[in-house]
Amino acid sequence: MKLSRTAGLICAALAAAAGAVPSTSSGQAYPVKPVRVVVPSSAGGGTDIVARIIMPELAKRLGQQVVIDNRPGAGTMIGIEAAAKSPADGYTLLMGLSTLAINSALKNNVPYDPVRDFAPITVAVTSASILVVHPSVPVKTLKELIAFARARPGQLNYASAGAGTYPHMTYELFLSMAGLKMVHIPYKGTAPAMIDMIAGQVATMAATVLTGLPHIRTGRLRPLGITSAKRNAIVPDIPTVAEGGLPGYESVQWYAVLAPAKTPRDIIARLHADLVQILHSPGIKKRFAADAAETVGNTPEAFARHLRSELDKWAKVARDAGIEKQ
Repeated sequence: MKLSRTAGLICAALAAAAGAVPSTSSGQAYPVKPVRVVVPSSAGGGTDIVARIIMPELAKRLGQQVVIDNRPGAGTMIGIEAAAKSPADGYTLLMGLSTLAINSALKNNVPYDPVRDFAPITVAVTSASILVVHPSVPVKTLKELIAFARARPGQLNYASAGAGTYPHMTYELFLSMAGLKMVHIPYKGTAPAMIDMIAGQVATMAATVLTGLPHIRTGRLRPLGITSAKRNAIVPDIPTVAEGGLPGYESVQWYAVLAPAKTPRDIIARLHADLVQILHSPGIKKRFAADAAETVGNTPEAFARHLRSELDKWAKVARDAGIEKQ
């Protein structure tokens, strides 16, 4: 039986639409079972919080359960390695973060390649920090801090949440661009660093907006500059570090979704489309904005370029700071 031209076109369109539906190796439409999201840090941390806000929405769109699998340890490398070595079938994802790039700049024998072993999907959220000083430090602007520290090389100290963490490297980038020398005091996490910062045991640090803002408002910390490229709506009166005297400075913590390399492109496309719609939804944007974070939702290609630029950036910061790989 011959088909009319119109009927033939309709059949062709339906076939094309059917072919666009992501499928598993067995030919079934993706997804047919729960999806696991590896979070390479403990429950309650920033990466975990981001995942637990976004992933319930993804579960609704996929029509399958999305399970958070916390795998902390070794500066996030245990969880990242577990995700990298998982089957590339769309049923394991990684909630990655800035240490995906930073670890490669600071550590030997990293058990994965950030570019080769992952298929980028999208940067989900970014969050800036604020360079703060204890009120006992006699400076009120970033330019004043630079001048004060330059006149006292190696005499000021700064705190971080630990060697190789995002706060550590954020401050090292500042020191490198300003041509300063300070003593690094690493702590085992943000909380103990903040306790000593408020007590005046350390002079300065890069504090996340979320952790630093309560102490800024009470006057226990003095803000000098926010580390993002533009001012934050939560703290619009705090200038950027670039505005404060270091043009081109930018350092933001990013959280992103990736899959193991060789995950089928149609599955990546499906996940990307769902995640971007979630990240651009008013409710999710508002939820993150309350914590001074911004949703992104860029393309896999843009994320891949960003990851490569981050690898180059932190490798240079480590070299300029004389940080030897461990």
